[in-house]
Amino acid sequence: MRRLTAALTLTTTLTLIAGCSTPAEPGRPALPLESSDVISDAGDNGIATSARLFESSEVVVLAADTPEDLARGVHLAISAGAPLLAAGDQAAVDAEIARLGAQRVITVGEVGPLAGSPEITPAGPAATPASISAGVAASLDQDTAEGMEGLAHTAPARTMPPMLATDETSLAAIATARAAGAEVHVLSHPDPRITAETMALVSDQDVLALGEQFGSRERLHTAIDMASHGELPGGGGLVFPGRRMIAFYGHPSGDALGVMGEQPPAEAVERVKAHIENYQVLEEQPVVPAFEIIVTVASEFPGDDGKFTNVGNPEDFRGYIDAITEAGGYAFLDLQPGQATFLEQAKVYEDLLKLPNVGLALDPEWNLQPGEQPLQRVGHAEAAEINEVADWLAQLVRDNDLPQKGLIVHQFQVQMLRDRDQIITDRPELAFILHADGHGTPGQKMDTWHAMREGLTGEWFMAWKNFIDEDTPTFTPEETYNNVDPRPWFVSYQ
Repeated sequence: MRRLTAALTLTTTLTLIAGCSTPAEPGRPALPLESSDVISDAGDNGIATSARLFESSEVVVLAADTPEDLARGVHLAISAGAPLLAAGDQAAVDAEIARLGAQRVITVGEVGPLAGSPEITPAGPAATPASISAGVAASLDQDTAEGMEGLAHTAPARTMPPMLATDETSLAAIATARAAGAEVHVLSHPDPRITAETMALVSDQDVLALGEQFGSRERLHTAIDMASHGELPGGGGLVFPGRRMIAFYGHPSGDALGVMGEQPPAEAVERVKAHIENYQVLEEQPVVPAFEIIVTVASEFPGDDGKFTNVGNPEDFRGYIDAITEAGGYAFLDLQPGQATFLEQAKVYEDLLKLPNVGLALDPEWNLQPGEQPLQRVGHAEAAEINEVADWLAQLVRDNDLPQKGLIVHQFQVQMLRDRDQIITDRPELAFILHADGHGTPGQKMDTWHAMREGLTGEWFMAWKNFIDEDTPTFTPEETYNNVDPRPWFVSYQ
């Protein structure tokens, strides 16, 4: 109920929140802030934000937990320069009102009895969405209801740092921040690297992030530190969201292992860019080209090291990496380890992975157990193996001041990642991508897609593969983007 997207009325409320500003006054003390921080607002009621931003307030606005009442409360709180609290946890609300020393509580809707003896002023009849929207365009005090005489905006006691919010931030927290005089930036994703503008914002000054969706203070600091590491193709410093990718998959040796190697690097770039034209018309975000390059290939023969894998020379892949990155794209290095480990193979390509537009892909299908050989059965990987690589890759990002890297994990059978829930995905350095790469009829592919998504946490970004020969038929761009739900962030062609 308290989220910005809870109802249509809240759309106009967001306009109100973003549209108001409180002019700074020279000499006003600043809010004490050692460094950027997160106000978790775990109760989703604005109390934590009020406690952090207001030392005291003669007036408090208390709204019932409905979209209409909260929208009305936002309007009144910003008008009065007073904290907005959402009713629900009555003991916590009473304690915050007492801490603030409030002499007057403006109530909106049914909020229940209050402890202590503040003056209770019920707001007038609930505003409709139209009247709220009209109040945005007009001066705020024109929407003050009967019984609100004498309510005047209180000048903020302290200057505030910029604040970050998303559509998961409670209305009470955002309104309280605005009432305190803060500039609130509503982001489409809870990470300051989402756009070039927010990257610059957090690089220049300390900020407060409103809502537990931003994670811990330490996670926010890591994201802020990485905001100075440069942008990725399409803008911003996150692999996803902010862009989608269309990729060719393959090996430079030719067409036996995928479409990418059917032509030299420059021609492969032009061919994938032609695909992107068909996707970009369906998508508002930038769609950028990518290659998923198989750099180690599982083999039916044990080889000199007995590990049933061929490890390519890193320099053999430079041409494809340079071509796709020069075209404003991204490259993933795909590992088929045989009886080697993902980590030992990843380290072979450390120099390539130090490039800012190069990520890593792990294929459990070709991860063999002792005594197994390729094609005997589909392989699998344990979470510990994935975590080991992710730890190393995240450290590589930190040590070399790189932007976030994408880490693809392939899966088309549940058994390929049997303890997937144990994979640690809370790493700001990495974007975790689950590539559901089953092939067959549309029904078979969608069954695989839904099975791979079962129990998947929100930290994963979904990827889809179109098989040119094995799918019957191959999905068109329209079918890929409009029929596959959720829309895949990464689509590869093999």
